[in-house]
Amino acid sequence: MVKEAILFPQTSADGHRAPDEPASLEGPIDNAPLIEDRQDRRVGVKIPYSALAHLVASFDAAVILFASVVGTELYQILANSGLDHLEPMFGIGPVAALLYVLIGYSTGLYDVRAALAKKQRDAGRIFAQWTLVILLLTSLAFLMKSGAVYSRGSVICFSLLAPLLLVGCRRFAKRIVAGVVADGQVEGQRAVLLGTSEELAALGLAELLEKFGLTEVERVAFPAGRGGFAMSAGEAATLEHAIAVARIRGAEAIVLAFPWSDTRKVELVRDGLRISPLPVRLLPDRRIRSLAGNPSFRLQNSLSVEIQRGPLSRAEQASKRLLDVVGALVGLVVFAPLMILSAIVVKLDSPGPVFFRQKRNGFNAKEFSIFKFRTMTVMEDGATVVQAKRFDPRCTRFGRLLRRSSIDEVPQLINVLMGDMSLVGPRPHALAHDSHYGRLLSEYAFRHHVKPGITGWAQVKGYRGETALVEQMKGRIDCDLWYINNWSLALDFKVLLLTCLELTNRRNAY
Repeated sequence: MVKEAILFPQTSADGHRAPDEPASLEGPIDNAPLIEDRQDRRVGVKIPYSALAHLVASFDAAVILFASVVGTELYQILANSGLDHLEPMFGIGPVAALLYVLIGYSTGLYDVRAALAKKQRDAGRIFAQWTLVILLLTSLAFLMKSGAVYSRGSVICFSLLAPLLLVGCRRFAKRIVAGVVADGQVEGQRAVLLGTSEELAALGLAELLEKFGLTEVERVAFPAGRGGFAMSAGEAATLEHAIAVARIRGAEAIVLAFPWSDTRKVELVRDGLRISPLPVRLLPDRRIRSLAGNPSFRLQNSLSVEIQRGPLSRAEQASKRLLDVVGALVGLVVFAPLMILSAIVVKLDSPGPVFFRQKRNGFNAKEFSIFKFRTMTVMEDGATVVQAKRFDPRCTRFGRLLRRSSIDEVPQLINVLMGDMSLVGPRPHALAHDSHYGRLLSEYAFRHHVKPGITGWAQVKGYRGETALVEQMKGRIDCDLWYINNWSLALDFKVLLLTCLELTNRRNAY
């Protein structure tokens, strides 16, 4: 049992423990069912923390459009006793709203941490920004020689009414935001907190959400170290524990809470977390946060430091997943006759099941069962797995043909549809090989930062088949890391095309 790895329960803003949470969880991460039982019970639909700024910006835009209509009509009624020639004026509102929102995003007016979550006066910033919008509109009308089209009285009335409404509505928006945050209707980025006991004790749930946009799913206390340049067994076990908890609880980030003066711990923890594909952020310690609370200290955006970013953004992940689903569906339809024929011949060629299933590590080192047509007389899946060699006597007669043509890999299209694999990515290895090469090659774990693939950059570069020498595996890892660091949809299409050409060469295919 690893007594140093203690998971702190979630606490409320006043420091009290949630009623349904146990006081602590000790022991290694093998106790997975216990962690799964503690999954967050989220009721109803919650507003993403990142969406608050966009909602307030949309509210401001609506206020400006409202002011353009009311201001114009009010002037026309008072001055002309009618509502004539309003069409040109209604075009000013959308342009002014667009300019105001764009400038607001660039100046941090809609940053939740720096503006909405702080009790500060925004009237001066709003009037200054609105003045800039009016100057830009005036310059635009001058350059387009369209100033005579607009009623000067209507423009002046709109220009005076809009900032007054914006200031009043900003106060109303702050109250709404504070209310939904206090009621628990807002969810930030799901994160596992890892840090010293003192730093974790000083961080409340409300502060995490309001200042850093985080929703804590679990917190893990890092054991007090004795110094030195290497990580102790207890510290290493705690890191493994935190990574496994993040994987099981579906965390979107790992957040560190360490004293900034303890650079040794921060560096060791950063290096130890390289195995995880999740982004890693370092929060300001208690002393830095006390400075940030000083009125003379101007906090720009977030004070947390991102010391490891995720390999792919959400948009990139979505585009890659779309390619996987479409490609897998097309592949299953095209290869359906071949798969049926292969299944019949495998069954007739030798006794045993049609499919060979083996445990592999996927994204974030999460285990899954890979599908292949059975090509051998053995079904190895354990602590010892012997790689296939040239003229391997374990291969069946039809199995040799399947392996040389790579038809045995076609059932992995099912793994792609299930979300365990991608069309293109680092090839997954048997768990025994992951354990073996993970000890020999320090960068081996980076392969799990993306989903494994049916084919990959390493395979089209000749690193296919047996890796009898460590240098061969090192070359494969270098190719995999290059692919992860240079990923694009165009690269995936290139790898798929080169794979088709590589199949005709049959290099190292046995």
